[in-house]
Amino acid sequence: MHNVVISGTGLYTPANSISNEELVDSFNAYVTQFNADNAEAIARGEVEALAESSAAFIEKASGIKSRYVMDKDGILDPQRMRPRLPERSNDEQSILCQMGVAAAEQALARAGRTAADVDAVIVACSNLQRPYPAVAIEIQQALGIKGFGFDMNVACSSATFGIQAASNSVQLGQARSVLVISPEICTGHLNFRDRDSHFIFGDAATAVLVERADLATSEHQFDIVSTKLLTQFSNNIRNNFGFLNRAAEEGVGAPDKLFVQEGRKVFREVCPMVAELIGQHLSENNLNVSDVKRFWLHQANLSMNHLIVKKLLGRDALEEEAPVILDRYANTSSAGSVISLHTHQDDLPKGALGVLSSFGAGYSIGSVILRKR
Repeated sequence: MHNVVISGTGLYTPANSISNEELVDSFNAYVTQFNADNAEAIARGEVEALAESSAAFIEKASGIKSRYVMDKDGILDPQRMRPRLPERSNDEQSILCQMGVAAAEQALARAGRTAADVDAVIVACSNLQRPYPAVAIEIQQALGIKGFGFDMNVACSSATFGIQAASNSVQLGQARSVLVISPEICTGHLNFRDRDSHFIFGDAATAVLVERADLATSEHQFDIVSTKLLTQFSNNIRNNFGFLNRAAEEGVGAPDKLFVQEGRKVFREVCPMVAELIGQHLSENNLNVSDVKRFWLHQANLSMNHLIVKKLLGRDALEEEAPVILDRYANTSSAGSVISLHTHQDDLPKGALGVLSSFGAGYSIGSVILRKR
């Protein structure tokens, strides 16, 4: 059995950003047009008038101020309100491959490694653009990696679940190192005409190199002390889009073919589950919550993160204890907690403990205890 480390992380950030104000201007233009077009039906009580949104409402509800996106113009067009991402030929790199390669190259450089040092690729994300061939195998080919690759989806927890799968492979000697890549185009499954959720998601890609400790030479290493996963079925976060939709015409275009959630139920049910899992995980490894210097949490909602850490610590967390990237990236699904890790790790001293945790649809929760080397 080999000891395992994370030896490098990488981040791809799209060039375009949308502020809350820009998003609200587009949404409110749509609302105005909808209410005008349906004025008579609204007056008869047959159609419910839509309510406008505001930047202040969005920030108060979520903590989000802006988000990075792969396409800005299509989202902000009140007549379209979805990203415009043209299909590519099968001979071109897919858009997820392009994003994933960029993040992976950064992770390899940070780890001081090349493709020749990697034996496997796991693409772990919520928003896979196709069922097959696996995006992981496409990225493997693009990087020139020999070995194997596969895709996996556990919604927003995909990255932490992928890290456990990678860690197991390295620990057992099945691979020297494994790239875990999370390319997320979350705006593709978001209903930008839904006031309660149109602001939630952004796009990004992350990569983590999981490597044998005795082979690692990076200056940015974290021991993977332990991993712990939990799933519990719930319909409170769901997306019913899939290839069987064409076999059931009555559902085509229905709201549930995009992201839908019961936000208040998710908040009430998930927060205590996450705090309990992390607390148990630390206890099982003879560690106290007070030993943890940093919590890199899933970046879905600021109030959720504040509540989870408060349940663990018994007090409000300091800014450096639970760093936030949600304000400028929004919810990037499985990439969020890794973005937090990538951007808030270099200041930690040797021996510092941290917890990387994600949570989302399923419900699914992942916890990874890390120690700075």
